[in-house]
Amino acid sequence: MFMQEADNVLRIFEEARAAIESGDSGKMKLLSNQTIHSATIAQDPDNIIVAVVVYAISKIIEREHYQTMPGWKDFYSTLIKNWDSSIECLNKNDIPCFRVQVGKIRNSLNKISSDLRIYMKDVFRKAEINKAFKIYEHGLSAEQTAELLGISLWDLSTYIGQSSVSEATLSETLPAKKRVKIAEDIFG
Repeated sequence: MFMQEADNVLRIFEEARAAIESGDSGKMKLLSNQTIHSATIAQDPDNIIVAVVVYAISKIIEREHYQTMPGWKDFYSTLIKNWDSSIECLNKNDIPCFRVQVGKIRNSLNKISSDLRIYMKDVFRKAEINKAFKIYEHGLSAEQTAELLGISLWDLSTYIGQSSVSEATLSETLPAKKRVKIAEDIFG
């Protein structure tokens, strides 16, 4: 990660930290989307990870019923501790340390012993697919996108098919060239 990108990730993590505390999942989703352009151009795994983690946490905090489930308090305190440590690492421009801390955020799910763990892991998986679709929309091939995110091409293509249909208006369809490109990316 270059210094400029590290500064941007630091800004995103600091703003997301405030959004976590205030429960502003919409702000977190916007912050996640801000990293997609950089991630696509540079094919930078660090920015992709940031986009996925910020988006997944936004989805988790918007589901207020999770906060009443066993394991929530431990997860939340671990999340805040590791988020703050991530920010400290970025302030020191210690990118390897940052990567470790972000990994700890994701791995903290494994320490929850209730159904909450299953729900949150599903949120993270869906966040990966959602962000993969956003990267795909920015012009990367489906195969490159799936590889960058470590998801299967099948999962991505399923999401692409669902999203293309659900995001189209009743009077619009995808142009034939774009439909052919999608099919080539999936089967080519």
